[in-house]
Amino acid sequence: MSTGGNDGGHPGPDYSNPGPLDGLRVLELSDEKGQFCGKLMADLGADLIKIEPPGGQNTRYVGPFLDDKPHPERSLSFWHYNTSKRAITLNLETADGRRLFRQLASRADIVLETRPPGYLPALGLGYNDLSADNPRLIMCSLTPFGQTGPWRDYLTCDIAHMAGGGQMASSGYDPEDAENAPPIAPGGGNAWHIGGHYAYMGILAALYWRDMSGQGQYMDASIHEACALTTEGAIAIYLSTREVVRRHTGRHASPDNSVKIQLPTKDGGWVNTTRSGTALNPARLRRLAEWMDQYGLAQDLLDEKYNDLATVQADAQHTTDVLANFILNMPQEDVYRGGQERDFPWGAIRSMDEIIGDDHLEDRGFFVQVEHPELGRTFTYPGAAAIYNGSPWRISRRPPLIGEHNEEILCGELGVPREQLTMLAESGVI
Repeated sequence: MSTGGNDGGHPGPDYSNPGPLDGLRVLELSDEKGQFCGKLMADLGADLIKIEPPGGQNTRYVGPFLDDKPHPERSLSFWHYNTSKRAITLNLETADGRRLFRQLASRADIVLETRPPGYLPALGLGYNDLSADNPRLIMCSLTPFGQTGPWRDYLTCDIAHMAGGGQMASSGYDPEDAENAPPIAPGGGNAWHIGGHYAYMGILAALYWRDMSGQGQYMDASIHEACALTTEGAIAIYLSTREVVRRHTGRHASPDNSVKIQLPTKDGGWVNTTRSGTALNPARLRRLAEWMDQYGLAQDLLDEKYNDLATVQADAQHTTDVLANFILNMPQEDVYRGGQERDFPWGAIRSMDEIIGDDHLEDRGFFVQVEHPELGRTFTYPGAAAIYNGSPWRISRRPPLIGEHNEEILCGELGVPREQLTMLAESGVI
């Protein structure tokens, strides 16, 4: 596997070094809302202990499953979001479960939790309770609408956040593509990713403040607010102009009707032609037209009238039509590479199988092999989003099995006698 970055003069990752969050202990009490935030910290080297209820977290029952065999240890979704973590089972509804959790929290740096507002404080496990034993503790509660406000107890899901946060209103189709088309929700748990990213950034900022002050703090993180903060320019445009952005097929929503940028190619593919049409000036249009003219497809775009910027802008739709005809007569690979050679940020619209085989990602070592010894198999995972030459981001272990580290953590670290584990299991504590 490539270590990445060497051709550009930068050293690749030194996997003999620990990750940048090495030495931090994180307790994760989260479901689908916070597991991505936990993964980011775990892959960056934090010792993250995922605390699940006896029998496992409900996210283990989210498909698809390995070999299409539903089982809590075969969820591919759970696998992706829980790399590099250790895991124990603990029933916080029991006195012994709460006692063991407080012991863990007393020596932790961070607690990440996604329980309903008020749930942990009602058990005596809120920030005020835990920080009394550990003043340096940072606790982040990542919930749908935060700990306060009239919506705090509302039930929600990813698609509801995409609707309530504003993303869905900006996603959909042009009227000419689908008349009276409804708004479309982005898929793939986007709300959980957005909320997880902001929680992660906030936790790191709190760590920095702790380094300066010596004090931990509590973070009330709202997924709804994170989504409302991530509507591109929709909210800013409305606040300054009172204009509501309109939906456009496959491109940025805007108050006006922008030109299409996704165009089909001769071989059945598609390319994204960003910054063509209205973003052209005379020099850039001529560069495009000379290329098209090599194939006899420039039409009138080499006419001297296009030396005038106002004419170029006024004829943006005509230019797009000529460009669309040109692309329809060209193979996808030739089009997007030709555009790149002429300083246009064009790209092929690719399927997942094309991404997996991408030579650029392979060269940078993006895809990594993760061993699952209990299955006797190794699986390909998406890896690091950045190459750290000194403190690498890496998947250090496959996702944990249910209660896999109960003995290691409860007995080895908290000193619970091994003979008591059976008793704790029988009494529903672990």
